[in-house]
Amino acid sequence: MTQQDKVVIFDTTLRDGEQSPGATMTHEEKLEIASLLDEMGVDIIEAGFPIASEGDFAAVSEIARRAKNSTICGLARANFKDIDRCWEAVKHAKSPRIHTFIGTSPLHRAIPNLDMDQMAERIHETVTHARNLCDNVQWSPMDATRTEHDYLCRVVEIAIKAGATTINIPDTVGYTYPMESARIIQMLLERVPGADKIIFATHCHNDLGMATANALAAVEAGARQIECTINGLGERAGNTALEEVVMAMRVRNDILPFQTGIDTTKIMNLSRRVSQVSGFPVQFNKAIVGKNAFLHESGIHQDGVLKNVQTFEIMRPEDIGLSQANIAMGKHSGRAALRAKLKELGFDLADNQLNDVFVRFKSLADRKKEIYDDDLIALVSDEQTNDAYEFLQLKKLRVVCGTEGPQEAEMVLTIDGVDHHIDATGDGPVDAAFMCVKMLFPHKARLQVYQVHAVTEGTDAQATVSVRLEEDGRIVTGSSADTDTIVASTKAYINALNRLIIRRQKTAPGEDVKTVSYHGE
Repeated sequence: MTQQDKVVIFDTTLRDGEQSPGATMTHEEKLEIASLLDEMGVDIIEAGFPIASEGDFAAVSEIARRAKNSTICGLARANFKDIDRCWEAVKHAKSPRIHTFIGTSPLHRAIPNLDMDQMAERIHETVTHARNLCDNVQWSPMDATRTEHDYLCRVVEIAIKAGATTINIPDTVGYTYPMESARIIQMLLERVPGADKIIFATHCHNDLGMATANALAAVEAGARQIECTINGLGERAGNTALEEVVMAMRVRNDILPFQTGIDTTKIMNLSRRVSQVSGFPVQFNKAIVGKNAFLHESGIHQDGVLKNVQTFEIMRPEDIGLSQANIAMGKHSGRAALRAKLKELGFDLADNQLNDVFVRFKSLADRKKEIYDDDLIALVSDEQTNDAYEFLQLKKLRVVCGTEGPQEAEMVLTIDGVDHHIDATGDGPVDAAFMCVKMLFPHKARLQVYQVHAVTEGTDAQATVSVRLEEDGRIVTGSSADTDTIVASTKAYINALNRLIIRRQKTAPGEDVKTVSYHGE
């Protein structure tokens, strides 16, 4: 077998993914996700947009310092100030990259009010400046798929001559089609001098549901870098999903004869963690990582799988890090069994963390007949969420609901170490509980999203609740899990408020409110 071309995996979960409204991550969460991406074998991590805020700059700088294997990249608009700030953040990495961009389509050229020649000069100046700082420079013509072909060839040639080592072709608004995506790459390779000396990348959005297909078509045409995110997280309908392109090239290596450096057994754990910290649940029928991706209900399908699993499964669950047997644990299981099971699920906990989770596990085991993998994942994720934000803590909650009379809630809420008691009514038990919190801790945050998902089946299933709040442009997400949906809802609401409190207090590094707009691509 001949050696296969490598396709570079460029993950932008922490930059383009984090631009999804409500998906903003804390400094610690960004560091954690970056570490997991590094361990999984991602070639390049786009860690953020350093000039956007002090928080982004601090996160990119720290990720650059900590990275063991991955190249660390920062995004910069086409001006010296952005590029200098980007370099200050990524220069600490063993392998740094500057990624600079400008919108080249007629619609985007109108934003800075530049004609074709003026924009061409801007591209030459800024790419040259970036290359003088860093040997590894990526340049993107934003909205490339709606840029005139002759002009696209012209500016790509300018960027290459100025020193760009990677040229990314973004389908910024998810407009292109697989055949067109391939033809654009082919055209650039054929028409642009020096195109054979650099790497072409593809960056696709999923507005028409074709991001994965468009990315793979570009690779078949000669692109050798895919820009993608975990779970396809991203603005609007999202980006190309890392797990989809990686597994497509693995499963259909007969027609996509390319290799990546990704350890696919780590995909599931990363998917779950990104979902948890972003507050964006993975749809049940999502390819590769969805809850139903390896489930069979049809009698014909079940019969076929029992006789030969390959009849209806084209990949193995363990290939992406799912355990082969979802064995239920119970109240008689000990710490050693819990530790082993959690390690199998991708959680390597310190002793104190294990002890905390074990107490919660025993409590859950007293309320549930059987505890499955997803229950344990929810427990650990909930513990990690609660550990970080403790200004507000739910101490007691009792609700009265039914078909008659007002729905009532009685609550004891600990605020900065002091217990406060209150009763309130509302339009349903969740509203009554939220009203208690708001009366004890007044705020102007607006509830944007309230989502409830059952972790497992059955009336005793845990509910995982996500709450998204917005206040003065700050968007925060809180989540929690409990067998009592009202308790889970209230804890998620309180977790979101705790994040909001931290955001209010931040005026130095760590502030995540973006101070510039037009984030690009």
